[in-house]
Amino acid sequence: MSDSRALYEEVILDHNKNPRNFRPLSPCDRQVEAFNPLCGDHFTVFLRLDGDRISEISFDGAGCAISKSSASVMTTLLKGKTIPEARAIFTRFHSMITSPPDTPIDETALGKLRVFTGVREFPIRIKCATLAWHAMSAAIDGRNDAITTE
Repeated sequence: MSDSRALYEEVILDHNKNPRNFRPLSPCDRQVEAFNPLCGDHFTVFLRLDGDRISEISFDGAGCAISKSSASVMTTLLKGKTIPEARAIFTRFHSMITSPPDTPIDETALGKLRVFTGVREFPIRIKCATLAWHAMSAAIDGRNDAITTE
């Protein structure tokens, strides 16, 4: 295993064991539930907005290590970002994670999200890694309906 791969696994395990912003957010402006029936992931993403800026973001629920760590990293990256910035980060992340495993990535543009590059080798886990992101996207769109990966 390469040193960078071992580091990436450490970061994912750390965010799974010690998730950041893992709590309901009250009061919040928007919240969306998300389900991955295939593996049982179930999260709610909470947003508090200040104009078009995400002033607070959190999540609550249960899921596998990939989904929980992805949600945790997402909340740390998006807090303080504008809605257009959050959309752009999600687009970069989604593009990377759904690309073939041998596709080069722009590590600078991805920042902390590069720790999830290994997920590309396991297509079934892509839904785990993107679940909270899709919930966040629905929340910034103002949708209130629960989303699912199916």
